[in-house]
Amino acid sequence: MISPALLGSLSNLHHLMMNLAEQMPDADFNRQYHPELGSFGHILAQCVYRELYWLREAIMGDADLSGRVQRLVSPGELSLGEQCAQLPPKDHLLNWAAEIQDHHLMLLANPKLLPAHPLLENDAILHFIVQEQARSYEGLLSLLSLRQIQGFSDDYCPKAVLESRPPTGDAVDVTQGVYRIGSRFEPWAYDNELPPQMMKLSNFRIALRPVSNAEYLSFIEDGGYERESLWWRGCDWLKTESAGAPMHWRRDASGHWYGIGLNGPFDLIGEEPVYGINHYETSAYAVWASERGGETAGAVLQHEYQWETALRTQVLENHGRVWEWCANPFEPYSEYQPPAELQRATPDFDGEHRSLRGGCLHTQPAIRRPSFRNRGLPHQQFLFTGARLVFPPRVG
Repeated sequence: MISPALLGSLSNLHHLMMNLAEQMPDADFNRQYHPELGSFGHILAQCVYRELYWLREAIMGDADLSGRVQRLVSPGELSLGEQCAQLPPKDHLLNWAAEIQDHHLMLLANPKLLPAHPLLENDAILHFIVQEQARSYEGLLSLLSLRQIQGFSDDYCPKAVLESRPPTGDAVDVTQGVYRIGSRFEPWAYDNELPPQMMKLSNFRIALRPVSNAEYLSFIEDGGYERESLWWRGCDWLKTESAGAPMHWRRDASGHWYGIGLNGPFDLIGEEPVYGINHYETSAYAVWASERGGETAGAVLQHEYQWETALRTQVLENHGRVWEWCANPFEPYSEYQPPAELQRATPDFDGEHRSLRGGCLHTQPAIRRPSFRNRGLPHQQFLFTGARLVFPPRVG
């Protein structure tokens, strides 16, 4: 019997994504807002293809529909831009998606209609599909955020002026010990969460909260983007037009900062976690905080093992508000084994991606857990990403 809760999660994701799609103007539906992101239609088509592939092709042996769609949604002969340009118009794609999604929910709600298959054991493939759709849902929201940013031209004057505040060393101690990292082979675990690891960590202090808007403004006002000595990584990116502030920050005529979000411009609240910054920016911020000395001396970006340990020992605050960059590359764990179905294998073990932990305000429950590992390329600002610092242990 397939879990009703999982079916409900999949159905809810269908509704969330279709509601977003219906609000997108026809002219913008297949437009790219970033060269590394597909259009709205492309991401939605990928979601439909994902279900077609696993439920119909892999489990039922019917590759007809998935085979027709594959060239438009999977890496291959066509570039991402060419794929987006060849997609059908909005109404056609939405009708096609709704029909297929409804049929898949019907199949899953009536297990006798599906053949026995190892992928259905413990709802393994449904866990995978739900989590991948949840990741795609955040991709759609990233796209909508970029659309708002690129289309905004009106003046906006924030009612609450964002004031800078120096970073603090408000942190909690985590004692030296051996801690478990990763999943215990739960049916929802990705291959990159396995096998579970026992890691010996030295004493460290981890910031109670992610870096805030007010603290990041202090970095900007202190010339953080002008001091190349802070940028041991990302010096080339520092010369691009994207450098200078978080992706969605803008200034009014008086020089006051405000943000542009999914619903347009908004006031930046000093205590809220900063987001829209990439790995280069967070690394430079950590160097800057360390050089200030005092209680932030020795500050570095967290390692994902430190984050997971701190979360499991319940010492973190404000986690799950922004995806938090980690210092380490996104790499497989020791004794990693790829899944039997290579299409389920993590594709980003390339030495370039950096680990992300925590989740953001838009992250679905299916991928909110201590062992879940997200990732991004160092220059990407559109992933609702922020930072958390780690400090040396107290002396004495």
